[in-house]
Amino acid sequence: MTSILTNAGATFTVDQLRSITSARTDRQQEIATGLRVQTAADNSAYWSIATMMRSDNRALAAAEDGLGIGAAAVDTAYTGMTMAIDVVEEIKRKLVTAHEAGTNFPKLDSEITELKSELRTIAEGASFNGENWLVRRTAADDAGRQIVGSFGRDSQGNVSVQTMVYSMWNGNGTNHLIDEDSNAGILTNAAYATDVGATTNWVLINGRNQTLHTEIKLDASTTRAQVSEMLSVTDRMLIAMTDASADLGSLVSRIEMQQGFVAELQQTLDKGVGRLVDADMNSAASRLRAVDVQQSLANSALSIANAAPRNLLSLLG
Repeated sequence: MTSILTNAGATFTVDQLRSITSARTDRQQEIATGLRVQTAADNSAYWSIATMMRSDNRALAAAEDGLGIGAAAVDTAYTGMTMAIDVVEEIKRKLVTAHEAGTNFPKLDSEITELKSELRTIAEGASFNGENWLVRRTAADDAGRQIVGSFGRDSQGNVSVQTMVYSMWNGNGTNHLIDEDSNAGILTNAAYATDVGATTNWVLINGRNQTLHTEIKLDASTTRAQVSEMLSVTDRMLIAMTDASADLGSLVSRIEMQQGFVAELQQTLDKGVGRLVDADMNSAASRLRAVDVQQSLANSALSIANAAPRNLLSLLG
């Protein structure tokens, strides 16, 4: 039925145009943003999961930064310990030379003194971001050094931060090279003299704030027996330094592997988020084209519906 009061065809077509226009806007936003799920209204489940995964990815990025800082600190300590080992090996060679007949002990001692000064320079210079793993100044320095390793979430949604720890302790004290105040460290610890049954509490260096023990030193009155004790103590210290260096080297390798793992995990999370919320651009473009066609047809239908009342009036005229 055709009516001059109510154009049912035009009303229906206008409703269709509203729906098509809304769909066209959605398709345009999908193409413009590259997202098929932009808000919770689009798909609350996918949006919620993707939002949480993005948050976890940002936490992983922070963990990656922490790994970078930790790696720099460990590298600094490892480099310092490695260089110190080379110096102590040179001191050991000097003490072996001291066993030779006719050795000038005072001259040899001056060389050893210079090497001990170099050891202190290395230890005190091995600092990163105000942190030094090779010098013990207070008991607070005895705590294990923690490095942020990763960020995780279990099946119940509970989050945790994984850390890697470098212990500062060994069988005789701490893995610091120098203890400024007491009897820890490696080069300042008389426990290594006890290990070899030395008659004197030999240390390679005394801390700046203590003179508890007798520093390894050669002079005209030094006996061959004392040189043997000094050599044995130095060798024990060198073993402890090598063990500490091995631990630091292992930590360096572990950090490198963890950095690779965190990077891979971030990429995996990015891909997971993409699968949930990213738009298929080919499909979105095709749907937009289809909506454009629908809009064109709806406009034609509206023109036809609007023409019907005018046609009726022409008959009445």
